Amino acid sequence: MLDNEELMVETSPRELTQNPLRKIWLPGKNGHIAQRRVCMTNCPTLIVTVGLPARGKTYISKKLTRYLNWIGVPTKEFNVGQYRRECLKIYKSFEFFRPDNEEGLKIRRQCAMAALNDVRQYLCVEGGQVAVFDATNTTRERREIIVKFAEQNGFKVFFVESVCEDPDVVAQNIVQVKLGSPDYIHCNTEEAIEDFVKRIKCYESSYQPLDEVLDRDLSYIKIMDVGRRYLVNHVLGHIQSKIVYYLMNIHITPRSIYLCRHGESDLNIKGRIGGDSGLSARGKEGVCEEMMYEEIQEHYPQEFALRDQDKYRYRYPRGESYEDLVQRLEPVIMELERQKNVLVICHQAVMRCLLAYFLDKTADELPYLKCPLHTALKLTPVAYGCKVESVYLGVDAVNTHRDRPEVGIQGSTPK
Repeated sequence: MLDNEELMVETSPRELTQNPLRKIWLPGKNGHIAQRRVCMTNCPTLIVTVGLPARGKTYISKKLTRYLNWIGVPTKEFNVGQYRRECLKIYKSFEFFRPDNEEGLKIRRQCAMAALNDVRQYLCVEGGQVAVFDATNTTRERREIIVKFAEQNGFKVFFVESVCEDPDVVAQNIVQVKLGSPDYIHCNTEEAIEDFVKRIKCYESSYQPLDEVLDRDLSYIKIMDVGRRYLVNHVLGHIQSKIVYYLMNIHITPRSIYLCRHGESDLNIKGRIGGDSGLSARGKEGVCEEMMYEEIQEHYPQEFALRDQDKYRYRYPRGESYEDLVQRLEPVIMELERQKNVLVICHQAVMRCLLAYFLDKTADELPYLKCPLHTALKLTPVAYGCKVESVYLGVDAVNTHRDRPEVGIQGSTPK
């Protein structure tokens, strides 16, 4: 039973204080905002890949990690193969992966547990919300160990299985991705392909795919033949729903995405931000609309300093932040993931947000990405990233880029 003092704490009205950076009202006391970490998940989520080698598990893991971080969900990938390389230093041959190689099994088990320990550290101590455990996890025994680990630590588990029976797709993946692996740095192409094919066979004999009956209580998505078919089971919560939606929109068809800003405007020449001459005076709600940075600094020095302190999350009065814009652009990203070759013409802030997604840039880096006028950026997705080419259109334009300031407000550390 609560005593009177506790009761007063629970029932007294909560004071609201406006956050000057984000222009939102938050619980506070005596003008101070209560500090709390924004969390998009009610408990941490552990994403677990399943599948034979060369089935795109790491490709999926990296794309998921990039997407979730971009929308503001702190996510980190844990690749068990990398733990194995750090442990062994030198890879000899497929013999290490033979199911009857007791020493190899012991080392692989130790590497998996080391990765899970780091997962626990990330989700329980470092503030992460999602961890991606990237490994084959081909046996039911291994998956049961992971589920038990998650239950002991209060994590939700979502399995992502990639099944591919198309030999051409597997062969293409081996050539494009695996030949560049540190495992084969000292091998010629023929030797590397032969060894990796034998490595796959080492897993095939013990592979137990996720089963609709035996695994009916697990949460998972099964991706078959690079997205030709999907099987989704027992999806729990917001994050798992977003993961499913995202994975059902990506593809591996070769393509290029071109990003380009609009042509130089009169306001660009005058050094003024924003603006839309088609709007009436009442329609121009942004307080700083069509002002130069120097004018904002003179008339709104506190707003100018706040923006320099955290450009990603700062909202102009009656305006929006880069963080807001990322949320609005999520459907655009889904559409771009579905497209083949496409040209996007947009404003600088939009281009920065899109570029940050494809180049895996942090929220701190995003607002300072350079997107010059009269220049198209050609983005070509490759195995685990994106190739960028800059195409100048041959027409001079003013430079609208503003470099990251060296100091923040009130002596804060520069970002």
